Amino acid sequence: MTYHRPRTWLRTHEVHNQPAPMDDYDAWTTDRPLREAVMRSAPDWVPGWLRALGSETGRVYWFEQAALANRYPPELETFDAGGRRIDEVRYHPTYHALMALAIGHDLHGVAWRQAGAGGHVAHVAGMYLFTQPEQGVCCPVTMTHAVVPALRCEPALAEDWLPRVLSTAYDARALPAGDKSGVTFGMAMTEKQGGSDVRAITTRARPADGAGEYVLTGHKWFCSAPMSDAFLTLAQLDEGLTCFLVPRWRPDGSRNPLYLQRLKDKCGNRSNASAEIEFDETWAQRVGEPGRGVRTILEMVQQTRLDAATAPVGMMRQALVRAWHHCRGRRAFGAALVDQPLMQQVLADLAVELEAATALVMRVAESMDGAHADEQERLLARIATAVAKYWTNKRAPVAIYEAMECLGGNGYVETSILPRLYREAPVNSIWEGSGNVICLDVLRAIEREPETVPALLREAERGRGADARLDAALDALRRAVTEEADAQLRARSLTELMALTLQGSLLVRHGASAVAEAFCATRLGGEGGATFGTLPVAADRAAILERIWPA
Repeated sequence: MTYHRPRTWLRTHEVHNQPAPMDDYDAWTTDRPLREAVMRSAPDWVPGWLRALGSETGRVYWFEQAALANRYPPELETFDAGGRRIDEVRYHPTYHALMALAIGHDLHGVAWRQAGAGGHVAHVAGMYLFTQPEQGVCCPVTMTHAVVPALRCEPALAEDWLPRVLSTAYDARALPAGDKSGVTFGMAMTEKQGGSDVRAITTRARPADGAGEYVLTGHKWFCSAPMSDAFLTLAQLDEGLTCFLVPRWRPDGSRNPLYLQRLKDKCGNRSNASAEIEFDETWAQRVGEPGRGVRTILEMVQQTRLDAATAPVGMMRQALVRAWHHCRGRRAFGAALVDQPLMQQVLADLAVELEAATALVMRVAESMDGAHADEQERLLARIATAVAKYWTNKRAPVAIYEAMECLGGNGYVETSILPRLYREAPVNSIWEGSGNVICLDVLRAIEREPETVPALLREAERGRGADARLDAALDALRRAVTEEADAQLRARSLTELMALTLQGSLLVRHGASAVAEAFCATRLGGEGGATFGTLPVAADRAAILERIWPA
């Protein structure tokens, strides 16, 4: 590590047996499993692009900026000094600095600028790196990235908006989009009476004067990133549920009547504002065909779900890095913590979980890159995105808590990043479909696109023969996908089996042998316990731990 500040402290008493504060490090070059996953499939330009981002996201400066953005959360300013209603959200300056870092590195646009040429691998790996110092900013970055396929459903809208959507200039000013150098997008679908049940939406739309123009009336219970320049939303037409683009400003330059009623006081994700909003004759443009709003918005949701699968993996990485740093710098019972056998068990088990999750989301990103030219990759992306989103989010809170416990009391106080990671851990599971909704989506994929099952099995089967426990899991998965009775009751167990089998296959093919062996023994072979730190005695912990951080 490179120390960014002098090692001097004020004297009151001598402090010993406390690790030195973490200083600047390169989040890309120190992450061997990520580098291996990227270099396995991505074109040559991707590692260089990620190296530039990783050199920033490991800097203490950005961790400090993120801490401030969360300590001083956004505030709603309903009126200006003269009493005129403006409904704007004021952020701490550090939030804007973090947004400028992400947008400036093209984190939102690289997948489309390099479509089919490693762009999605770069984007997903970049989100993994960026979410380590800060998570809340990733929400508007993700939605700005994800809106591109939906906008392309309307060529006129795409021509108007995409140049500013894909701009690498972050422009936080509250101005009409045409006056800005770059724009961001949000999303507003959830209503009080129904979240995931979008068919229950009551917001109404009626045609306005211009072609493709409408006005909306209704409410939205959650609107992410309410200072975005425009939002995708759903409303009812006579033809059925339809997707609309709602800008913050009308074409004549006046403020669009989009009223922010209040900001949510959330468990985590505090740097990012989430609002309750009201539409009152709010000007909008239709996106996609009337009555086909769900199909249109799903173009965006598929992208956001992959990011929601990736963020918890990045947070697990940061939690493990902090636990590793602490255990290397602290002694207990006559030895460094990192050399204590039981602590090695915990750290190695966390590392196995992280490597499996990293391999999974990077393989899904690879399938996204190949989807435009390869039908099998498209089918794999369709089902594996949901599988990964479900499973990484179920594992992250437990893994982050276990890493927190490695630090003891130091991990539980706010001077550590771990409490913020722990509060953040549930949000990606809830956002864009909670666990049940995602598992039902897996069932929907099987029913409506039955070829997704052979695509997933084909990918998993590539590991057959490498480990008997994986072979048994593959056999179990083949039986499970053919069972039709009680499908909803089995949806979670089926999705879990899909995730574990696919992870095992990826690790036996591409991972380190010690990691693959430990994973198959514990996750597939029943040799592990219900908590982390229960690897078999014979597990090669030294080989697993060596991969956490360069010697």
